[in-house]
Amino acid sequence: MEKIRKEFPVLRNGIYANTAVYGLMYESLLDWRQEHDLDFLIHGSQMREKSLKVISDTRKTVGEFFHCKRENVALVNNFSTGLNVLLEGLNPKKKILLIEGDYPSLNWSFENRGFNIRYLKMVCDLEDRIQEVIEKEHIDVLALSLVQWLDGFSIDLEFLKQLKIKFPDLLIIADGTQFCGSMQFDFDNSGIDVLGASAYKWLLAGYGNGFMLFSDRVKEEISINNIGFNAANGDFDKKNTIRFAKLFEPGHLSSLTFGSLKFSLDYFTKIGIDKITAHNQKLSEKAKTDFQQLGLLHDKFNSRGKHSTIFNISANEATFKHLLENDIYCVQRGHGVRLSFHLYNRVEDIDAIVKILKASR
Repeated sequence: MEKIRKEFPVLRNGIYANTAVYGLMYESLLDWRQEHDLDFLIHGSQMREKSLKVISDTRKTVGEFFHCKRENVALVNNFSTGLNVLLEGLNPKKKILLIEGDYPSLNWSFENRGFNIRYLKMVCDLEDRIQEVIEKEHIDVLALSLVQWLDGFSIDLEFLKQLKIKFPDLLIIADGTQFCGSMQFDFDNSGIDVLGASAYKWLLAGYGNGFMLFSDRVKEEISINNIGFNAANGDFDKKNTIRFAKLFEPGHLSSLTFGSLKFSLDYFTKIGIDKITAHNQKLSEKAKTDFQQLGLLHDKFNSRGKHSTIFNISANEATFKHLLENDIYCVQRGHGVRLSFHLYNRVEDIDAIVKILKASR
């Protein structure tokens, strides 16, 4: 991964531990974006066919990267927009299970529509509590983030898969914005029915692009009224035969923004998503061990195994300022400071942060 670091100029300014806020721009993506816009500048409307191909190729690439059927992939500008369109078609009588403190765009989208909602606190044995509530209260929909934005709590993906086997009628909706791009993921074998994600964080694709992935059964559970000429591929005769995923694309999509998503997915594939996964797991294990030894992590993480690459450490305003003064890119979240690591980080970055934290005590 050391060679890759040269692609990210921000790293020359300090230690970037803030991917959970915004994934870094890199030089080869910038080159592609400039070439794209130069083509548009020179060729104008002659770019139309090329732009349409970029969108089509992006959909194909997203499907291949996350192991989802191409026809079940929707390209959306962000997760929040995609989820709101989805929930307009969900029966309002469905009983929903949410996690307290989950990402606002996820929970608010359900709350604002008056669903019958049951909440669970974020506890160390969350998976056990989820299964108990689903069984006892006959929950219809489980909606949660695969990785929690505040502290990096990571749901057990194997648990979700087994949960679906035990409760096949349960609809599982997941926000993958703080997960997709950090680890390998096989959607079709996950048990998840809907996975949505904005791609400007761990996928390093910039603002304005994201996706929704659907299982085959979703179209039987949800009725979407969203429609537009683009959904029918500009064909009057296809108005009544638009596939489910395309209903999330009523208007024209930007080949610049979605082409950026394709470029990043191809970039990750060249590196090797297996290598990225192994690298990030190494960073996660290192950070968790070091932060726990300093007593900076919440007790709920003590008995859990794998963690994400997002950490919320116990730190006051003075410690936060001390980190910033030492060129550590981070952010305050909740009652602490959130640090997040990705493929361009090194084990040495964590050592440096730990040294700064010890010096601030």
